[in-house]
Amino acid sequence: MNIDKSQIIELLRSQGHPQADQAEQELPDQVDTDQHADLLAKFGLNPQELLGKVGGGLGGLL
Repeated sequence: MNIDKSQIIELLRSQGHPQADQAEQELPDQVDTDQHADLLAKFGLNPQELLGKVGGGLGGLL
């Protein structure tokens, strides 16, 4: 599934993730959770958990 990079960055920042800025530089504009699983893992993100958190939008997380 594709997730917009801005949603992932917003999630990382809302959690106070120290590498949010680095993720913003390295992630593509559209993140494919299967294709970019290794890159997501680099920032401590599990693709399945990420889908649950941003799949319905970030409104419920903030």
